[in-house]
Amino acid sequence: MATEIKVPVLGESVTEGTIAEWLKQPGEAVAADEPIASLETDKVAVDVPSPVAGVMSQHVVAVGDTVEVGAVIAIIEEGATAGAAPAAAPAAAKAEAPAPAATEEVPGAAQTMSPAVRRAVLEHGVDPSTIKGTGKDGRLTKEDVLAAAEAKAKGPATPAPAPAAAPAAPAQSGGARGTERVKMTRMRQTIAKRLKAAQDNAALLTTFNDVDMSAVIEARDKYKDLFAKKHDIRLGFMGFFAKAACLALKDVPAVNAYIDGDEIIYHDFVDISVAVSAPNGLVVPVIRDADKKGFARIEQDIADFGARAKAGTLTMEDMTGGTFTISNGGVFGSLMSTPIINPPQSAVLGLHRIEDRPVVRNGEIVIRPMMYIALSYDHRLIDGREAVTALKIIKEAIEDPTRMLIDL
Repeated sequence: MATEIKVPVLGESVTEGTIAEWLKQPGEAVAADEPIASLETDKVAVDVPSPVAGVMSQHVVAVGDTVEVGAVIAIIEEGATAGAAPAAAPAAAKAEAPAPAATEEVPGAAQTMSPAVRRAVLEHGVDPSTIKGTGKDGRLTKEDVLAAAEAKAKGPATPAPAPAAAPAAPAQSGGARGTERVKMTRMRQTIAKRLKAAQDNAALLTTFNDVDMSAVIEARDKYKDLFAKKHDIRLGFMGFFAKAACLALKDVPAVNAYIDGDEIIYHDFVDISVAVSAPNGLVVPVIRDADKKGFARIEQDIADFGARAKAGTLTMEDMTGGTFTISNGGVFGSLMSTPIINPPQSAVLGLHRIEDRPVVRNGEIVIRPMMYIALSYDHRLIDGREAVTALKIIKEAIEDPTRMLIDL
């Protein structure tokens, strides 16, 4: 019996997505609840599972097609036995191309890559010919590429092997230079639109301060082992800044509000969006009720978001809402930046790298671990005095963490 596979409900206000990758090809066996396709929406990539066990009969749409919720994307024959793939499928006919429409040959590599894998290769700058694939028939998977990128970032444990010199050959022989045109993912398109809209619609301004991280570093070094033993989670710096931000937002409510038409919407809660890097772009999962949570729960939430962002398993619900954003460019080495707000929010806190700098304390020049912090805000709603005050509260809480314990 043939079963139609339809696009599932993707979340509130999300009505369509784009086929990013077929995880099952015609002729392959499919288990019940096994993902058959990867679907990209404006915010996340989601897997489409099969409700039945059987064999993939055909793809109704091709990779790159936009499909609405409820649309049929594939046909599965229940109870059939896996065999050879059909000679042709509607998706291939539609694309007026042979089956490789879903995979492209990579020049110089003895393998094919799906669009999702190809994007990962381009984003992370790895050589696919040097990666051993763990997928079916030795094909590369996105996880293979991410693992190779991570290993590349850590640097080689031994001197680079001879093949590393291969890229020099075209330069010596004056070989042709090429370019490649790659369609933006739906998520990247949405990120671009939202960031541009923030610049167009808000009166953006940034105020800066610097923070002496000595007290936080001392507290972390003193309690990190006990903290990890009790809560089974690493004590990081983000928990300190999240709690410090809660103090600032409580004292300066406008920083935790947003404009809706000719009205201002204030919140009596703090939901902090935390900017996290994912394979397909920046995502901002939300720590709900951060003002009511302790350090351990906040650190657990952040660790969970980071792991799921890397695995591509964040959901729409994870990223819905948020009243204030914290973005940590310091993990990439940023010294200073002017972050852009995350609409409809009105403010974002930017964190940067910690470095030893000379500062004056009690009339003497001393070396302290310092960090620049930045607060970008919508000047239509937040006055300069309010923005500076909020950032100053965060600075004082970080430099004297006791303030966070006694609500100062």
